[in-house]
Order: sequence, then structure tokens, then C-alpha cells
Amino acid sequence: MSRVASEKWRSKLMSAEDAAKFIKPGMKIGVSGFTGSGYPKAVPEALAAQIKAAQDRGEEFQVGIFTGASTAPALDGSLSQVNGINLRMPYQSDPDMRKRINEGSAEYVDAHLSHSGPQVCSGHYGKMDIAVIELTAITADEKLIPSSSVGNNVSWMEAADHIILEVNSWMSLGLEGMHDIWYGVALPPNRTPIPLTSAGQRIGQQYYEIPFEKVIAVVETDDADRNTPFKPLDADSMKIAGYYLDFLENEVKQGRLPENLLPLQSGVGNIANAVLSGLLNSKFENLTSYTEVIQDGMVDLIDAGKLVAASATAFSLGPDYANKMNDNAASYSKTIVLRQQDISNHPEPIRRLGVLACNGLIEADIYGNVNSTHIMGSRMQNGIGGSGDFTRNAYISAFVTPSTAKNGDISAIVPMVSHHDHTEHDTHVIITEQGLADVRGMGPARRAKVIIENCAHPDYKDQLWDYYNRAVATANSQHTPHILREALDFHIRFLETGSMKA
Repeated sequence: MSRVASEKWRSKLMSAEDAAKFIKPGMKIGVSGFTGSGYPKAVPEALAAQIKAAQDRGEEFQVGIFTGASTAPALDGSLSQVNGINLRMPYQSDPDMRKRINEGSAEYVDAHLSHSGPQVCSGHYGKMDIAVIELTAITADEKLIPSSSVGNNVSWMEAADHIILEVNSWMSLGLEGMHDIWYGVALPPNRTPIPLTSAGQRIGQQYYEIPFEKVIAVVETDDADRNTPFKPLDADSMKIAGYYLDFLENEVKQGRLPENLLPLQSGVGNIANAVLSGLLNSKFENLTSYTEVIQDGMVDLIDAGKLVAASATAFSLGPDYANKMNDNAASYSKTIVLRQQDISNHPEPIRRLGVLACNGLIEADIYGNVNSTHIMGSRMQNGIGGSGDFTRNAYISAFVTPSTAKNGDISAIVPMVSHHDHTEHDTHVIITEQGLADVRGMGPARRAKVIIENCAHPDYKDQLWDYYNRAVATANSQHTPHILREALDFHIRFLETGSMKA
């Protein structure tokens, strides 16, 4: 049975190939999708074929692609393989897209996720031509049910001249009722306070408002999201999770957190998911979450009755958990709220609710500055995503990482990060499998000593102490002692020898 039940909306039905013909060279396209959920599947692949055919005729054909966050091979991958993207914003994780960015054939704007929608709507990037948005269904009474992510969809549909809809019958009809779409977001000077005072509160509506006259095509699909399984929990991940849980327990003991904590935010990834899994066997009850994505560990917490409210903008689930969500979406909608990222990542509710942020990193330096995006200072990995939104505005911001990478040839703790995403001012806690550094209330000198002693791997600890002690002597102490000529030696050594070890 068709998921487009309205006769009026069925009048817009066409193939993905015909819909893709509306997209012309040089256009800026806003697409749905966030961490591999809710992205359009058919039109991007049809567009990639259209671009390849144009190139075979000797014609240039590239477009700008704006998303909520990362998508999947069907979108970023297919278009990157034909070099069809000349501008990408705000976050990606596709290897083909990453290759184009780092070779310079695609321009990449690594914007904060909470900034991306307003910046497009305010005209920072020029006019948006078309939005391509995935839905779960269009009901007989013309209700438009969002799919497994909301992301920047509302912003893109408001900003775009025209809209193409993909209606995906793989999505569970039980998603109806899970979404909370708030149309109160506005640009200055017309902004109003976001009336959100608890993680599970609903302030909007369940459906999209899409002007019929803006829609130029409706395409029916039946394709699964990109559901990447998490790696099995290893010993280091479990140690990191254990340190973080011990820290939270002590915060409760000291009277700085309530017994059910404050709303939790968890970045995407195996270590962050390990932290969530650790909470399953902890003493904490009646937990809440105000975050970007619902991961496997959160589903387990909901099933166990430990997580009573979870606010996000998308799912990031392994295949088994994605099927479980599809089978039981109506039940999970009692606990889960999916919002647009203008709300899920907005500094105002993050600060008001007192969110406890926990994110991954590529490297941190001895003073607490964090690099989340660049390998050796130059090569883009994925992007800052929402980590900046949460880190800067959280009640407590923690970063988690193994202390080494590349079989021990890279230290995650270095004298100076090769690229700054989060400054020392926003870093409260750093955790590796070696230990936890709580650097709140400390000046740079004390931070350095705690981070080296507690977080650095033994193979690198002596090198870091040597650098710090010589920096103190060379700089005659100073506030943040550095030897600038040597500050990036760890990175230079790796580039020259393949290892940071002295």
C-alpha cells in the first residue's frame, strides 16, 4: 500500500530520475539526514547518474549539499564518487566525501550544527534552490510524518525555493507522534525564548507544515537507513566508562548533582556508547537525556526503565537496534522526542537544563585544549558536529578518548594540539583508559600536571613531563608555558618517522 495516502499529494508522484532532473548545475541543495538516519536515498543516486552522464558529454555539473549532519554512501558517497559536490556543510563522515575535501576538489564549511540552519536561512550561503526531504508517510488527511531524523529539515524547507519529498515505506508508521516540530524559531530581531524546561517536554507539533505549492515532486522509496553496528565493548572503553561513572557518583556524593543526575548528552561513537552501557549497570535511576542522537545504549536504558525521557534530533543505531526501533517505535515514542537541531543543539536549553556533555576527541593538549576534527592539523576527519554546541554550554563538559592511536604510535595527549576546536576554557574533564583529569577550577600549570599524570599513556608520559618542565624553565614560568619551536614536535616526529615516540 502506498505511503502517500492523500490523492492531492499523489498528484506530485514521479520517479527519482524525473525528480532529479529539477536539479541543475550550480544549485544549492538542502537535504535531510543526520548520522545516517532519515536521508533521501533515491534522488541523490539518480542525481549522481545524471551528473556522470553530463560529465561524459564534457559538461561540468556540481552542486552544493547542505545536510543536518552525516548521511550515507547513497548520498555523500554517490555524489562524491562522480565529483558532483563543490560545497559541503556542516558535517560529514563519508570516506569519498572526506577524500574530495582533503584533495581540495570540494569546499567544506565545518559549521557548528546549531549555527548551520540559521546561517542558511539568513543568507550566508546565498539562495537555497531545492530541499530534498525524507518522510515516513503522507496521510489521507494530508499530515506529513517526519522520518528517523529531523535535523535541519525545517530550515531547509523554509529557505528553499522548491521541495522534493521522498516517502520511505521502510520507516515505521509507529514514528507518528515521536516528533516535536517547533515553528517558533526565528532570526533576529524576532527571536523569542524557547519554552523548554525539561528534556522530555513537547513544545511543538507532530507533523511538518509544508506548502503544497513549493513541492515539485514526491518520490516513493523503500530503503533502510545506514545502520552501522557499534564495535563490541573492549577493555579500554569499559575503563573509560568506569572512570566517568565514578566521577558522576562522586559529584552526587559531594552534592553537586542530584541523584538522578542532570540530562545526559553523548557524542556519537563506540566510547560514548560504552558510557551509556555502563549506566545500565549503575545505581542511577530516572535518568533523562538531552542530546543529538539516540544510540544503542540509550535504547537499552529505556528498556531497563532507567531512562525516562530522551530528547534528540535523530537515531544512530546498529542494525539490530534499528529493526527493534522500527518494530516498537510507537512504544518508544512515549519516551523519545525527536526535534529539529535548531532546538536539540541550541545553547539556550542546553544551558538552562544543565546538560552533562560527554564527547570524543582526536587529541587534547596538556592545558586542556581539544582537537576534534583534524589529523595532524591539516587533514579533515569528519567535522566538529554538535560537540561545540554542547561543550561550550554544558553544566559539565567531559571528553573521552583512548590515550593512544595507530597501535600506540600516536599519543592523544600532546604538548599543543595541531588544531583548536574547543579551548581550555570549555574543557572540564578529560578521560582516557589511564585515568580521569578533573581540571575545573585549575589554572594552566595545575591542569598540565593533572592531565599528564592521569591521562597520558606511560609510553609518552616522560616525554610530556620533559616538555612541560623545560617549557616552565625556558618561558620563566609564564601563565601557559610553551616552547613554540618544540610545541608541535610530537606531530612533526610522527610525520617524519611514523611514530610520536622519541
